[in-house]
Amino acid sequence: MPKHFRNLTFQVLTAIALGIAVGALFPAVGAALKPLGDVFIGLIKMLIAPIIFLTVVLGIGSMGSLKKVGRVGGKALLYFELITTFALLIGVAAANLARPGAGIDTRGVAAKAAETQQYAEKAAHMDWVAFFTHIIPESFVGAFAQGDVLQVLLVAVLFGLALTRVAPTVSGPLISTFEKLSHVFFAVLGMVMKLAPLGAFGGMAFTIGKYGLDTLLPLGKLMLTVYGTMALFIFGVLGAVARYYGFSLWRLLGFIKEELLIVLGTSSSESALPRLMDKLEAFGCARPVVGLVVPTGYSFNLDGTTIYLSIASIFLAQAFGVPLTLGQQLTIIGILMLTSKGAAGVTGSGFIVLASTLAATKVIPVEGMALLLGVDRFMSEARAITNIIGNAVATVVVAKSEGAFDEEKNRAALLGLVQAESEVR
Repeated sequence: MPKHFRNLTFQVLTAIALGIAVGALFPAVGAALKPLGDVFIGLIKMLIAPIIFLTVVLGIGSMGSLKKVGRVGGKALLYFELITTFALLIGVAAANLARPGAGIDTRGVAAKAAETQQYAEKAAHMDWVAFFTHIIPESFVGAFAQGDVLQVLLVAVLFGLALTRVAPTVSGPLISTFEKLSHVFFAVLGMVMKLAPLGAFGGMAFTIGKYGLDTLLPLGKLMLTVYGTMALFIFGVLGAVARYYGFSLWRLLGFIKEELLIVLGTSSSESALPRLMDKLEAFGCARPVVGLVVPTGYSFNLDGTTIYLSIASIFLAQAFGVPLTLGQQLTIIGILMLTSKGAAGVTGSGFIVLASTLAATKVIPVEGMALLLGVDRFMSEARAITNIIGNAVATVVVAKSEGAFDEEKNRAALLGLVQAESEVR
C-alpha cells in the first residue's frame, strides 16, 4: 500500500469527498449515515473528560503554584475577551458592508416558525447565575459522568493544587500513576482516531443528504459573507497576533491540519479537542498551559460562533427591513459578549444564543431564525474550524507570554512535519 494511503490527512480528505458524493447522488442514503459520525464523536467525547483531567492535574503538579495557575488563567481570559470583541466587531462590520439580508424573501417564515420555537423557549430560560453555579458539579464523579468540560476543569484544578500541598511521598506515586494513565488514554485515542475517516464520511454524507446543496442558493450571499469574514479574521487578526508573538500561523495550521479536517468532516470541534491538546504540547507549549487554556477556550473563546451570530443578527434585521442604529448594533455586540458564554456547551447553543439576543433587542423578529435553518449546518463547519484555530493560537500566545514555550521542541516538531509532507508527496 502506498505511504500516502496510510496518511490520516489523505484518508479524511478522501472520506469527505466520498461523503459529499454520496449525499449529493443518494440523499436518502446520506441522511441515513448520520450514526457513523455520531459514533465517532461519541467515542471522542468518552475520552475528553479523563484526558483533560489528567493533563491539567499533571500540568499543575509540575507548575506547583496557585499564583502561576491564576496568572495563566487570567491571561487566557483577558486574551479571550479581547479577541472575541474583535470577532464581533468584524462580524458586524462585514454584515453592514456586504448586506447579505437585503432582498431576502421572508414570506415563508411563518410556516417554519414552529421549528424555531424550541430555541426561543430555551433562550428564555438562560440564566447567568445558573450558568456559573452549574460549573460546580454535584459530585466528584458527576463531573465525569456528565462530561461537562468546565466541571472537569474545575475538579482537575482543585485536585492539581491539592497535589502541590501534600507531602512528596503522597504526590509522587500519584503523579507517576497519572502519567502512566495519561499514556494509556492517549493510546486509546490513537485507536479511536483510526475511525476518523469513517466519522468524517458519515458526517458529511448526512449534511449533504439531509439538507441538500440546493438549500445554499437562496442564502448564498450570507454563506459567502460568513466564510469570507472568518477567513479575514483567521488570516488577518489571528495572523497578526501570531506575527507579534513570533510564530507562523501557517506552520501552526499545517501542524494541526488533521484535526481541522476531522472538524470539517464532523462539524464538531469536540471531535478534535483531546488530540489538539496533545498536538499543541508537541508543538512546544507547556502542558500546564495547554491543560488550562484549551478547555477554558472551548467555552469562552468561541471566535467562529461569535462572528456567525453577529452576522446572523444583522442579516435578519436587513431581511425584515428593520433599520438598526449604531446604538442598537453596539447593544447587540454587548449582548452577544455575554450570551455567547452563557450557552457554552449547550446543544443547539448557536440558535439559543441568537434567540436570546433577538429577544433582548426587541426589534428583530425571533421567528426570523427559520430563515437560517436550511444553511446553518453548512456554516457549522466554518464556526467549528474557526473556534479550534482560535484556541490553538491562544494557547501558543499564552505559552509564549509565560515563557512556557519550548523553541527547540517546536523546531523539531516542524522539521518532522516537513519530512512527513515530503514523504507523502
